[in-house]
Amino acid sequence: MKILVTFSRIFVAALFLFSGFIKLNDPVGFSYKLQEYFGEGVLNLEFLIPFALLIAIFLVIFEIILGITLILGYLPKFTVWSLLLMIVFFTFLTFYSAYFNKVTDCGCFGDALPLTPWESFSKDIILLVLIIVLFVGRKYITPINPLSAHKWIVFGVFTACLAFAYHVLMHMPALDFRAYKIGTNIEEGMKVPADAPKAEFDYHWKFKVNGAEKIVTTKGDYPKVDGTFISVDTETIKEGYEPPIHDFAIEKGGVDYTTEFLRKENLIVIVTYNLSKSEAEGLHEIKEATDKAIAKGYEVIALTASTPKAMSEVKTKYNLNFDFYTTDETALKTILRSNPGIVQLKKGVIVEKLHWNDADDLSL
Repeated sequence: MKILVTFSRIFVAALFLFSGFIKLNDPVGFSYKLQEYFGEGVLNLEFLIPFALLIAIFLVIFEIILGITLILGYLPKFTVWSLLLMIVFFTFLTFYSAYFNKVTDCGCFGDALPLTPWESFSKDIILLVLIIVLFVGRKYITPINPLSAHKWIVFGVFTACLAFAYHVLMHMPALDFRAYKIGTNIEEGMKVPADAPKAEFDYHWKFKVNGAEKIVTTKGDYPKVDGTFISVDTETIKEGYEPPIHDFAIEKGGVDYTTEFLRKENLIVIVTYNLSKSEAEGLHEIKEATDKAIAKGYEVIALTASTPKAMSEVKTKYNLNFDFYTTDETALKTILRSNPGIVQLKKGVIVEKLHWNDADDLSL
């Protein structure tokens, strides 16, 4: 039992520390995932959406602290109870998400290691078993000497976590695991290889035949049935290849400008997924940076998912010297964790990404 508890202690602590750090590196991204869970049709806790970022920061720091206290053997009763309650809740959440297909990626390891809902549930089941072992055998969780240093180590880790969270929020994630990281060619990222696996579907056709309902399943062809058609349901049997970048487009007035702008030699893109949520100070900083870029011959555009009216109002209010184009909100949130923020492109290749706090660092 002692050996089993020791193994569980090391494994659980390492996983919690890894998972916590990955999410602490990108708390904004984790907050987007929490907003999905809080949304209508999932947990229906929409009143929590405005607090998603605070909750995200609290959860990831608490996750890291539990990993540290488990390794140290500090406050073992509090630690194992906290671990047990957390894993029971998240096991329920991942099962609910997987069974009802509510959230396609739990966000457990951020963008570093995407997991399908059922993979997330399987991972939580393993953790649940190991944490139950810790709970039952908690008397074997012996503290590491010196005991007097434990509280100071925990305090130091807590302080470091707060400082790191503040840094990435005021600038950018230290590590970028997303499809739009620096060096990415956006056009190349959107291509589908000729030999890529195709998606497979079953089509369940419902008919009324002689007063009774009859379902006929095909791979897409309309079945020959002597009856009245009622409806058809589509079931995904096998997922097809999805390119890393699959939801990016630059549009305006119903016209697609994606290819045109991705061929530009020197392009500055201002990313602001929602203009009503953009920080006023950030728009002022963006104004100064883009004026300098335009003066040096750069072409500047802005991408947003906001309405044309909002675009016009912001452009006038801040006297912005560039045009707005429409892009999918999820894509913009993935590109940059700053609202607004700056992306520099050279023929479709991302060469620089900046938080509005770092607008003065734009390389021109």
